Amino acid sequence: MNSGIVPALHGRPSWQAADKSSSGYSGWACLFLISMVAMVVPGVHDGVALSKEFTLVHTNDFHGRYYPIEVASDNVTAQTRGPGEGAPGITRSGRAGGFACQATVLRQLREARGDENVFAVHAGDTFSDDLLGNLTKGEAVIRLMNVLGYDFLALGNHDFDYGWDRTRELAGLADFPMLAANVTFRETGEPIFGQPWRVVTLGGIKVGFLALGYHNTGHTTNSENIKSLSFSSGIDATRRYLPELREQSDVVVVVSHQGMAVDRKLAREVTGIDIILSGHSHNWTEPPEKIGGTWLVEAFSNGVLVDELRVRMNDKRVDGVEQTLHVLWNDQCQPAPDVSALIDKLREPHRQQLEAVVGTAGENIGRQYKAASPFDQLVGEMLRQETGADVALLPGVGYGVTLRLGPITRETLYTLLPHSSKLVTLELSGAKILKILEQSAANQKPADPLAMVGGLIQTSGMGWTVDYQRLSGSRITNVTVHGKPLAPEALYRVATHSGMLAGIHRYTTFAQGHNLRRSDRLITHIVEEHLQRRGSVSAPAAVDDILIKN
Repeated sequence: MNSGIVPALHGRPSWQAADKSSSGYSGWACLFLISMVAMVVPGVHDGVALSKEFTLVHTNDFHGRYYPIEVASDNVTAQTRGPGEGAPGITRSGRAGGFACQATVLRQLREARGDENVFAVHAGDTFSDDLLGNLTKGEAVIRLMNVLGYDFLALGNHDFDYGWDRTRELAGLADFPMLAANVTFRETGEPIFGQPWRVVTLGGIKVGFLALGYHNTGHTTNSENIKSLSFSSGIDATRRYLPELREQSDVVVVVSHQGMAVDRKLAREVTGIDIILSGHSHNWTEPPEKIGGTWLVEAFSNGVLVDELRVRMNDKRVDGVEQTLHVLWNDQCQPAPDVSALIDKLREPHRQQLEAVVGTAGENIGRQYKAASPFDQLVGEMLRQETGADVALLPGVGYGVTLRLGPITRETLYTLLPHSSKLVTLELSGAKILKILEQSAANQKPADPLAMVGGLIQTSGMGWTVDYQRLSGSRITNVTVHGKPLAPEALYRVATHSGMLAGIHRYTTFAQGHNLRRSDRLITHIVEEHLQRRGSVSAPAAVDDILIKN
C-alpha cells in the first residue's frame, strides 16, 4: 500500500519493527500482565499501549538536479551498483525526478499525515554540479527548496563549491537551517552556523536533529573555497553533542553527509541515535538497515525518489519504522503548477545557454564511479588528442547524468563537468603513475571507512588490474600503456587537470611531475569544442582493459 500517495515504489512500504523476544507466557498470562502494567505505566490505557507517529521525508544528493532526468533500468546516474547494474528500484526507462513532481508528492504527504507531523530533510550536496546552479551560484535550487517546504539541511562537500562566503549567503536565503556539527571555524573551533542541532515537536514527540557534514571535504574541493574552515570526524562531533540533544529529545535523528560506510560505523560506535538519514554515497536503501538500536537509510541521488519514513512511537520510544520509497516517475505524477512556473522563470534568463546543442551522442554514454567510466574515457581520449599525451588521468566523481542517445545540450554536459578545472600536462615516471593508481585503490578500500574518498581513478591509454583482496600498496598489477608494460623508470607525458594537480582525493604525486604546463583552458570548453567538431560521439573502445577484482 502507499496510503494514497503516488507514485510509490512497488506500491508497498518496507517495515522494520523494533526487536522483540518471546516472553514464553501464555496468551491469558500476557493479558493479565498488560492489565496490571496499564495501572502503573503512563501511556498505557485499557491494556493497550498508547502510540504516536510522525513522518520524516528524506532526500539527499540533488547535485543541483531540479529538473527530471532520463533513467533506464541498466543506467541511471553516476553512482549505481556497477557497470550495467543500474539501481535496484529502477525497473524501466522513463523520466523521473524534478522539483515540480516532488512538490506534488510532498504536499500529498503533508495533507495525508498532517503538516504538523511531517518534517522534510536533505542530507547534502544540494545546489552545485549543474549549469543553472553555477550560473546562479546555487540560488535557483535554494529558492525552489523554500517553495517545497524543506525544514532542515546537512551541508555536503559540494555545498562549498562556490566558497564559504557564498554558502553563508545561501544559508541566509534559505527558509530552513543549513548546518554541520563537524564543520568549524579554524580560529575558534566552533560550528560555522552555531548550534548544529534543532529540536522540534512532531506528532507530540520531541525530535532532535543533528547535522553532520563530510569530513573529507578538503580532499574534494578547491582549498581556497574553505581556507577558513576545518572539517573533522562526524563521529567525534556526535559524541560531543549527543548527550545534550538526547536530554532534550525523545527521538534523535542524525542527518549525515558522511556516506553509509561511515554512518554504519557511527551506529556501531555511538549508542543513543534512533535514526540516521544518510547522504554522499548515493545508496538505495530498502528496507532500512538496523544496527543495534539505530535505523539507517539513504535515498539514492539526483532527486529521483523521495524516502518517506513513518516513525511509530510507544511511550517515547521508537517502536518501528515504516518506509515507502516514492519514485518520481513523471508519467505517474502531476507536476505542481506553481513550481513549474518558478522553474521556467529561473531558467528564462539563461535558457539559450542551457539548451544550446553542443553535439550528438551516438549511444548512451554514462559515468561510472567505482569502475571504468565510458564518459571519462571519452574525455581522456579528447585530452590526449588535444595534447599528444601518452595517457590521461582524471578523478572518479559521483555526480553526473548519462548522455542519452541524441542531442547533447550544454546543461547536460555540465552535469558531468560542472567545475572550473583547467587543462594540465606534465611528465611522470612509470613508478609515480603506479603510485597514483595505488592511491586510488587505497581511496576505495581503506582500512578505516573515514579514509574513503572519491571514486576509482579514470584513465585513458592505459590498462591495469586492481585486486582489493591484496594488501594496500600492492593492489595494482599488469599495468600497460598502449599495450606495452609500464616501465618504472620511463617518463610518460600525462594530461590531467588543475584539481588533480592540487591534490584532490589525496593525489599528491602529481605535484612531483616534471615539465609542468598549466593551461587557462577549461576542460569543459575543450570537451565542448571536440563535440562540436566531431558531431556525433560514442564511448571509445578501450585501448586496454581495466580489471577489478573485489
